[in-house]
Amino acid sequence: MSARNLRLIWKRCARAARDDIEELGGMIKVSVFYPNQADKKFDLDYYLGQHMPMVEARFGEACREASVEVGILGVAPGTTPAFIVTCHLTFDSVDAFQTAFAPHVAEIMGDIPNYTDIEPVIQIGEVRRGPLVR
Repeated sequence: MSARNLRLIWKRCARAARDDIEELGGMIKVSVFYPNQADKKFDLDYYLGQHMPMVEARFGEACREASVEVGILGVAPGTTPAFIVTCHLTFDSVDAFQTAFAPHVAEIMGDIPNYTDIEPVIQIGEVRRGPLVR
């Protein structure tokens, strides 16, 4: 999928979710899932060392939290994970995300081929309950 098509998907998802989420006043989480697919590449070193620092720098203070998870197992012991990598970015609102993302969309989306040929699955969700901290 081209960077242009991914930008359009981002915009549609954000537009569809904005009114409901902001009406409730909650934070949002942008999740990017990279499915674990045979014969596909994912350069984790580049992703962690180049791409994510660039994304975090471009989003600045608008991004409240960022995390990256590397899949290690599926549900059953010895099975492969459904996703090779997932990324979660938290923002105050859909508008905060869009404002931070819009000026950098070409750079961020254009960097994807530098680390993977996997088409990411993107979800924007409302945070209804924060992480459990003990």
